[in-house]
Amino acid sequence: MQISWRSSLVAGGLSAIAASLCCLGPLVLLTLGVGGAWVGSLTAMEPYRLYFAGGTLLFLVLTYRQLYRVAPSCAPDSGCADSSVQKRQRGLFWFVAALLLVLLAVPWLASKL
Repeated sequence: MQISWRSSLVAGGLSAIAASLCCLGPLVLLTLGVGGAWVGSLTAMEPYRLYFAGGTLLFLVLTYRQLYRVAPSCAPDSGCADSSVQKRQRGLFWFVAALLLVLLAVPWLASKL
């Protein structure tokens, strides 16, 4: 069974969101106007952060492998044979990878403030 680069990238994104949920959750709640002393204690996901971060990096590696290492198998007149499509896919990968790495760095950056 072959995993598409899109599903791998989406899984990496969801994993990165879950990894930074311990720090972004309270921030989003405060931004929405929900406040109180209990917001600071929303750290239930903290013990799992390393697992989710590892999952994010794994899915990014799988996506990289799919886009750069595996030769595309498609018909000569299909969309995936066009080099501009491949360039857009790779550009989207690097854009999302940069966003995910920043998202993974949020808990570390928040602890430094």
